[in-house]
Amino acid sequence: MKLIINGDDFGYSESCSNAIAEALRKHLITHTTMMANGESFETAVALAKQFHLESKVGIHFNLTEGKPLTAAITACAAFTANGRFHKQYLRCPRQLKKAEQEAVFEELSAQAERMLAAGFAVAHADSHHYIHSFLFLAPIAAQVCRAYGIRRVRLNRTFDTAKHPRVTEGRMDNAWWREQGFVTTAHFGRLADMAQPLLENTEIMVHPDFDKNGVLIDREGYADSFPEGTPLAVIKKYLSQA
Repeated sequence: MKLIINGDDFGYSESCSNAIAEALRKHLITHTTMMANGESFETAVALAKQFHLESKVGIHFNLTEGKPLTAAITACAAFTANGRFHKQYLRCPRQLKKAEQEAVFEELSAQAERMLAAGFAVAHADSHHYIHSFLFLAPIAAQVCRAYGIRRVRLNRTFDTAKHPRVTEGRMDNAWWREQGFVTTAHFGRLADMAQPLLENTEIMVHPDFDKNGVLIDREGYADSFPEGTPLAVIKKYLSQA
């Protein structure tokens, strides 16, 4: 059985970056994706090189958090304010004006360029808050992926649960990515979905971090400013079956 377990947000914070590196070394995750504009980008790069993890690192496209890498996107109110990304577009997705499309392409390209300059091959891509799956952003993300030789792209969620329902409204259909020539898994979901009978060719998304006791977890939120979530060690029994 093919099972990919991807640790999102490499480079997001010191804690997150260290947790992802540890999860890779302990074989609790199989891959990670880097937030190229993350505050801990340099730390993540150093960790990847120290532990020879470069082949496991893809790109985590980001238009919703942190500082952008390019100037033009800061003139786009749909994505930024006061020189930082925000989440407004997630709440009110819409068709973009030509200048906005060009700014998004430039920003995502700069993120890919920074990854390549740091020595990563960048064979796979996903995104922060699923921005690459939005109807009017997906074609731009696909254009960037083609320009930089990125062949594997994450799906929208395919599992459907009460806690994490499968969202399709305003998103590009999963089949579209394959029609565009990209490689995808057949299924995509979260750690909780591994409780279901595992399906062939599945990607599971986790957010490695450390809780207040130093336990490696899949971060699901925060309590008293400390990450909290399910211990990542539960993954071992599923990896042994894959």
